Amino acid sequence: MKRFLAILHARNLEFVRDRAALSWTLIMPFFLVIGFAVIFSEEDKTFYKVGFIGATQEIQHSEIEFFTTRHISLLPYDDEQSALDKLRHHQLDMVIKPGHLPQYWINLSSPTGYIVERLLWGTGGKEFNKQTVDGQIIRYVDWVLPGILAFNIMMGCLFGVGYVIVRYRKSGYLKRLKATPLTALEFLLAQMSSRLLLMMAITLLVYVGCDLFLDFNMQGSYFLLFLIALLGSICMISLGLMVAAQISSEELAGGLLNLLTWPMMILSGVWFSLEGTNIYMQYFAQLLPLTHLVDGARAIMTEGAGFGDIAMNLLILMVMSVVFLGIGARTFRWE
Repeated sequence: MKRFLAILHARNLEFVRDRAALSWTLIMPFFLVIGFAVIFSEEDKTFYKVGFIGATQEIQHSEIEFFTTRHISLLPYDDEQSALDKLRHHQLDMVIKPGHLPQYWINLSSPTGYIVERLLWGTGGKEFNKQTVDGQIIRYVDWVLPGILAFNIMMGCLFGVGYVIVRYRKSGYLKRLKATPLTALEFLLAQMSSRLLLMMAITLLVYVGCDLFLDFNMQGSYFLLFLIALLGSICMISLGLMVAAQISSEELAGGLLNLLTWPMMILSGVWFSLEGTNIYMQYFAQLLPLTHLVDGARAIMTEGAGFGDIAMNLLILMVMSVVFLGIGARTFRWE
């Protein structure tokens, strides 16, 4: 018992004296609670999502009670085709276009669209001209698959690279490499290539294996899906290399990597859509690389998006990769 208590006391002291790990353990729960509180800060629970096309003033000055009905979220769209595409894929329950010739669209295969249409008729919207669209319903597993694959890429790249570099530095392996003609950029590119090959192979096996059992809905190009997965992996690896460029403590590296992964896991649309949530959180999500990886992959798989539709996502991932890798190479230290 004395030996047990001695080891227990020593481990407790080790944890308490590790300020990075202790601080992270205490602060992380607060981040999670505050983050979810801000994201879902709306007092009224939204049951239906209605996209509207046109100026917000048209709704604000409208006498139709439908626009002020509680539990209906009105989402503005500038592009009519974009709104109708979401309606076809059951991401919206109705699309409405007020104006001189008011009209609305519903999906013929959507049960929620049927209910929202009745609400519109009963709240002063009978003069709206009815239009219909039809489209295959997107299962939740089809919708969430791109997020799961992207999340797996993020975790494998960040932790697979970050911990390895820190362990190399801590064990003195990098110090020995410093005596060779190898440059920091060459070393980092080698680490990136190794992890990239591994992650692409794992992602391919996971996709093919799951597709055999669940028969995923794939609307777009496999080449574009591979391309955005490739750029997303490079971006995540570059971010991991940047974090591990100078750190020699595995505990601190774990804390910093968790600090990066948790916001991306919650705010990048992996598990749920951010449409209708806090607008500032939606803006912040656009600063996260995982958001562009998930959005691009999901658009390809569920909407059949082409190169032009995901060009901005690809460009942002490329720019982020160059910035992260440049900072990592610039600040990298061997010892």
